[in-house]
Amino acid sequence: MTYDFSDLESDLDVSRETLGRLKTYGALLVKWQKAKNLVSNSTLKDIWRRHFLDSAQLAPKLAEVFGKQHLKMLDIGSGAGFPGLVLAAMGVGHAHMVEANGRKCIFMRQVCLETGADAQIHNVRIEDIPPFEVDIITSRACARIGQLLDWSEPFLFCNPEIWLLKGESAEEELTEAQACWNMTINRFDSKSDPSGVMLRLCDIKRK
Repeated sequence: MTYDFSDLESDLDVSRETLGRLKTYGALLVKWQKAKNLVSNSTLKDIWRRHFLDSAQLAPKLAEVFGKQHLKMLDIGSGAGFPGLVLAAMGVGHAHMVEANGRKCIFMRQVCLETGADAQIHNVRIEDIPPFEVDIITSRACARIGQLLDWSEPFLFCNPEIWLLKGESAEEELTEAQACWNMTINRFDSKSDPSGVMLRLCDIKRK
């Protein structure tokens, strides 16, 4: 059985206003997908679980760690906006969405316009953006952990945490990354994928 918006509503302890923003976001994704190829077509029948629940599940974990702070977020390789733009639409904070693909940036700007999500879209490669202070760095389905840490390094001067959504290769990627990096790792079970995991990386230092 396909996971749908009503399932998302029952799984998330959020306001009707927030759920409305996510529903608007989902409708835009389906509409734009036909022309812009924003996500894999195979995921369209299950977008609420594969994309929205997968991203939104970070919000309660961030609330446990940071409380009700309005976080400054950096989302690397944002694609169609997952997870950073979903978190922004949920009121977690201000998201800097970094994406090199122009059509995906146009889509994310439209999502911001129609949902009021607090986000700034950067149509650049992460290597080309000047570093600035952030509370957390997020990423999903973009690159291996070692590569994400390399890209994040210029932003580590302010000691941000890195929160990642990863699949079954997570432990292999962590072992690979720990050859070059010291960090504290917390793992949380994924609500959207039995083989997935949410990773919280803290106190990150290159060896």
